[in-house]
Amino acid sequence: MSLIQVCVLGSFSFALCKALVFLLQRPHGIDLDGPDRGNWLTGNITSLFEGGVDYCVHIAEKYGGAVRLYGPPGETVYVSDPRALYHMVVKDQHIFEEPNLFIMSNKLVFGEGLISTIGEQHRRQRKLLNPVFSTSNMRRLLSTLHPISDRLTSILASKLPTDGSHKEIDVLPWLSRCALDGVCQGILGYPSDTLSAAEDDPYAEALRKIGPLIGKLMKVRSIVVIIMQYCSPYWARKVLDLATVPWLPTQFMADVREMRRTAETMDNASRKVFLEKKAAMEAKETSDFIDTTSRDSDSMTSMMDIMLKANVVSSNTERLRDDELLGQMNVMVFAGLDTTSSALARCIYLLAQDSGAQARLRSEIRDATKILETDSDILPFLDGVIKETLRLYPSLPLMSRVTSKATTLPLQFPTRSRSGGYTSAVAIPEGTFTVISILAANRHRGMWGADANEWRPERWLSSSLTPPSEEQEAKFSLDGEEDAASKSRSVPILGVKDGVRFPGVYSNMMTFLGGGRSCMSVL
Repeated sequence: MSLIQVCVLGSFSFALCKALVFLLQRPHGIDLDGPDRGNWLTGNITSLFEGGVDYCVHIAEKYGGAVRLYGPPGETVYVSDPRALYHMVVKDQHIFEEPNLFIMSNKLVFGEGLISTIGEQHRRQRKLLNPVFSTSNMRRLLSTLHPISDRLTSILASKLPTDGSHKEIDVLPWLSRCALDGVCQGILGYPSDTLSAAEDDPYAEALRKIGPLIGKLMKVRSIVVIIMQYCSPYWARKVLDLATVPWLPTQFMADVREMRRTAETMDNASRKVFLEKKAAMEAKETSDFIDTTSRDSDSMTSMMDIMLKANVVSSNTERLRDDELLGQMNVMVFAGLDTTSSALARCIYLLAQDSGAQARLRSEIRDATKILETDSDILPFLDGVIKETLRLYPSLPLMSRVTSKATTLPLQFPTRSRSGGYTSAVAIPEGTFTVISILAANRHRGMWGADANEWRPERWLSSSLTPPSEEQEAKFSLDGEEDAASKSRSVPILGVKDGVRFPGVYSNMMTFLGGGRSCMSVL
């Protein structure tokens, strides 16, 4: 037997052994009801992706806020109950951790960014970045974003017939280009200028491709994690070299090769921008420059500038390494690109279906521009359109967690058990995969009303838009008791019922999650 045959046989035996151990250790016996198991190997969890919005909402309405599903990891709990989500993302977030599969694959593509780190490293990164994403810093980017939106308006207007007749325009590619320019310029200070350019530069092209490629290669994430865990960096690269040889003709392998090329292009371009900004900062570094009182100077033209400056004035123990800063760049650009373009496209699509809402919004914006104001206080309907769209169509509808130890998950609304009865708490074994259904939570009829599945921006006009203070937030969480300040309000708060709400960081919805892994760039 040759050496190659021994290696192949040994690798196969090792993989088979790991698979058997994994299958035998899968959790079972969770006392929840749910749909039929489906495929003996993959289970029924794929229906969440195949059935789309309707299926994701349907199973929550049929079985309750905690549903038993089946997947390759075994029994999986599908969660949309507000009290359960509070425990998962806030109170017991150290128990419900992001799966290793998610962390390792993100690290491979984006580096040491927020979505690739856990524990103390993640806490340290958020501590530095939270002030960076302050409201004042975010508002400072408006002067950068306004010219880009004006350019998009001019381009779309130029495509309309001059005789006043109608013409159909596919706005999605243009919204994607606008989002790309805004993200590159606002976050990195990198002038991609894709709205005006005939062709994308390599970096802009890589950013445009990375999202769809990640979706195509979801099935190989588990293989990537095994390689990264059990192979040294040298041998991991050897395996990657072997997997991306050009003579493997299948479309799947072509996607793997394209993913590698795209990730390397993105990393090289980000690294170049980072080194240039770091060198420029060091060249201008003076005692006046590193004075914390100058953090809000007008010279900060991008989030990257602000982040680098914040890192300089941090203590040695809290300061981020260069690879961590580079990882934040990649994560911020990726997180802001597709989410922005999809949200804008969905808003336009929904407005196109509702001529009344469209006319009302146009009138409100025209009135606001006459007095040169853009605050949501005088644009309440625009604020409602944005919130209602983000509620019904979150950019990331599902998120996964895995329990680091056995726990009991309390429920606000009793849900159906395996026996056919109802239960107000469910025991979760160690190692159980759970799915946070942002989509089902945002459409929960018990919290949002009987018309929770309808797009009604005006529902936000009759709701208090004043967020609670931090002290009120703690009392108002999910302990079933409403704080005195909230009780005294004459206007009801949307998404709150009997002192209970979802633990989201934005308008009581779960679109931007909550707790220590919530999205930070939310105004």
